[in-house]
Amino acid sequence: MSNRRDFLKTTTFSSFFLFLSQYQKGCFKDSSGIFPLVISTWGANQKANAEAWKILSNGGRAVDAVEKGVQIPEADPLDQSVGFGGLPDRDGKVTLDACIMDENANCGSVMFLEGVKHPIQVARKVMEKTPHIHLAGEGALQFALENGFKVENLLTAASEKTWQEWLKHSEYDPMTIPKLLEKQSKRGQQDNHDTIGMLAIDTNGNLSGACTTSGMAFKMRGRVGDSPIIGAGLFVDNEIGAATASGVGEEILRICGSHTVVELMRQGLHPLEACKKAVERIVNKRTNAVKDLQVGFIAVNKKGEYGGYSLQTGFSYAIQTKDGSKIINTESKFN
Repeated sequence: MSNRRDFLKTTTFSSFFLFLSQYQKGCFKDSSGIFPLVISTWGANQKANAEAWKILSNGGRAVDAVEKGVQIPEADPLDQSVGFGGLPDRDGKVTLDACIMDENANCGSVMFLEGVKHPIQVARKVMEKTPHIHLAGEGALQFALENGFKVENLLTAASEKTWQEWLKHSEYDPMTIPKLLEKQSKRGQQDNHDTIGMLAIDTNGNLSGACTTSGMAFKMRGRVGDSPIIGAGLFVDNEIGAATASGVGEEILRICGSHTVVELMRQGLHPLEACKKAVERIVNKRTNAVKDLQVGFIAVNKKGEYGGYSLQTGFSYAIQTKDGSKIINTESKFN
């Protein structure tokens, strides 16, 4: 009898550790989600997802996928909210912010960086080659130059023309800027959204995220929003999930938005509900101050479930899995 008990005990523990090992390697998938997957703010970023998918579909790491994916809008002169071609600050200077975070809570960020087309690459160098997380302004540029990056003019003729038009009145209202762009028949910032945030889960079930932006158009010189701030514009917890944000960064910063979404998922909320609760927290704290502003969150949990929610209608996100690519328009607080 004792031999039988010992056999059962040994078999049970062996099976448990085999299951744990396979689970940690990503061999078991919850039926409620599919991965690998990549998700990014704004439907127009399907092209960015497609670039990230090249890495994910070949078994690559999520952190490599998001870094590569967000470089698509960074290099696109027609995207006036990110990188090259981004709308400048009130002084006519294009300044960039970006951050990246991997499955091991390693992270790097640059902010108020000028003249470097791909700030996300610099942010990753900060993550991997320094003991720091954030580098800003002249220090970030010095670091970039020391690591082989080249300075180039990021202000396109189209963005400069838009800035010159804005200078005629120099009125700053985040929600009136899209009207200026629409008047000029240009592809620009929808609701002055100023960001691509991208999240991915790889074949091993590991999460990573990246966020990059040229910030609010015609902002005050030196303004930094939520996008390069770990816990505000982006947060990844490989045990729970990841979140990223887009919109008026000041409102996202007030509640440490992406960290808040992840913590709500830790409490058991579905990503959609977690995003909704974060938006409601902004509304509860700010009431009428945010009725005409846009903020949107997207999130994915460890199971591969995902969702998004926003203050206003018009916010969307792009998702790609092995089943293909699609755009989803989020529910919103104010319809």
